[in-house]
Amino acid sequence: MNVNFSDLILYFKNLAEKHISIRHTENEKHFFRMEVDEVLAGIKRTDCAYPMLILEGFSYGFTDNLSDNLLKNRDGGFILLDKINDIHDFDAKHRIWDELEVIGDDILMRIKADKRNPLTPVVRDFKFPSVDVSLISNEIGKTIGIRYLFTITSPISNDTDTTKWDE
Repeated sequence: MNVNFSDLILYFKNLAEKHISIRHTENEKHFFRMEVDEVLAGIKRTDCAYPMLILEGFSYGFTDNLSDNLLKNRDGGFILLDKINDIHDFDAKHRIWDELEVIGDDILMRIKADKRNPLTPVVRDFKFPSVDVSLISNEIGKTIGIRYLFTITSPISNDTDTTKWDE
């Protein structure tokens, strides 16, 4: 089975819907697709609910280990973001970062568990050493968050689809 970027978006949207601290719905939007520069410039949307799970774009490469088992290694990221009333209130910042860190750990553990679930082909492999985490503090938007960069490996068929070629 080939996994594409839309499958990853749906996977992360599902995580945002199911995590009890996020609970994304169409009426209360906690899941968005954005890039980190949009977040750092201050989110201009008015339909956001917090905390937010923001999925960033991906780049990818391939691994085949000299076999017919072709894999797509997607390097991407997500941001957990919350509002803060006073960006200079360090006690509040630390409390929110602690809360977001717990949510982030939950998401990473779920991704790791889903690699063993045959009903979740979007995650064929996931290794914790691929994860890089950094804190975000944004005075412009009065938001703070945590950014997670990682690699998720997904299967891809290396069979040629002859219906897509004129021969």
